[in-house]
Amino acid sequence: MEIIDRKENPLLNRVEIEFRWNHEGSATPSREDMLNGIASIEPGSNRDFIVVKNVNTRFGIGSTTGLGLVYADADSMKVEPDYIHERYSGLRTSNAAPAEEAPAEEAPAEEDGGEA
Repeated sequence: MEIIDRKENPLLNRVEIEFRWNHEGSATPSREDMLNGIASIEPGSNRDFIVVKNVNTRFGIGSTTGLGLVYADADSMKVEPDYIHERYSGLRTSNAAPAEEAPAEEAPAEEDGGEA
């Protein structure tokens, strides 16, 4: 992974990293690979506070470009829309969304147990 441009955005409390990933002879990197790559490039970053956007892979060329947004904390990430938080919910180590969904999944199971 190579950094094309790095900007600090103090207003939104984040670092914006434009990157290029050369992956000739292999598949397009996964979202998790990109998160890990950006976390390793930006010192002191937390993988749970990184969002990858604008990912483009050129046809026939093993090169992918994108934008990594490295937030300082969870409160700063509130500027991202809900669908972005849902998209990354399975890749986060500390996330409140799965904890909220778990009781909702258990409730129908308890009802089914009462009917049988």
